[in-house]
Amino acid sequence: MDPQFTLKLVETPQELMAAQRLRYKVFVEELGGHGHLVDDENRLEKDRFDPHYDHLILIDEALDADPIDKVVGVYRLLSSDKLADVGQFYTENEYDLSVLKASDRKLLELGRSCLHPDYRGGAAMFHLWNGLAAYVFENNIEVLFGVASFHGTDAEALAAPLSLLHHRHLAPADLRVRAKHTSFQDMDLIAEADIDRRTAMLEVPALIKAYLRLGGFVGEGAFVDMDFNTTDVCLVMDTTRMNEKQKSIYTKGLEA
Repeated sequence: MDPQFTLKLVETPQELMAAQRLRYKVFVEELGGHGHLVDDENRLEKDRFDPHYDHLILIDEALDADPIDKVVGVYRLLSSDKLADVGQFYTENEYDLSVLKASDRKLLELGRSCLHPDYRGGAAMFHLWNGLAAYVFENNIEVLFGVASFHGTDAEALAAPLSLLHHRHLAPADLRVRAKHTSFQDMDLIAEADIDRRTAMLEVPALIKAYLRLGGFVGEGAFVDMDFNTTDVCLVMDTTRMNEKQKSIYTKGLEA
């Protein structure tokens, strides 16, 4: 049966739990992560930031399942004009965002992005992007940022893709956030001339590659997250630097 997608912002506690259920499936069951507020009994991945953020969810109404299991895609969003309600961005646990926060530009943090395994590589991600694009335009967002992850914490195993990102996609100075020293992992591990670029790019997760195609950059250094069993990079995207082709990819279907 073809999916019947509904895209919306969470409005009820039940919808938030459905988002947290998908996050549990991906981040805990699939990737082996965990956190202080994870609810294993009810299979919910949650943290103290959730009540303050907007949650964009993609629902497949065609699924023969309980409503809590019909959410197949999630984005967690916080714009800088709501930052006072929270006190900090989630990303500030891992990265120094001073350069962005001092810019006086309208910022949007993207986090907890995930898709159900059965919906990867299809139309679901584009539906989420369309919803994200609408949110960006409606809220006059100028700079998007957030962490994205490589599975595992062995920097040596990730040396090629991390080095490729550092050499080819490092953010310009006005966007260059930096991983915090507590878990800072240098990404300049292999000289650019010695990288097998094709092989290295194949090792870059699809979500990171998607943002690079849209003109995104990475911050300086990776952050090793032992709780979530990941090595994180911070992606930063300036909407004013996107060319028309990139904008058309990002907003495809928005007017439909």
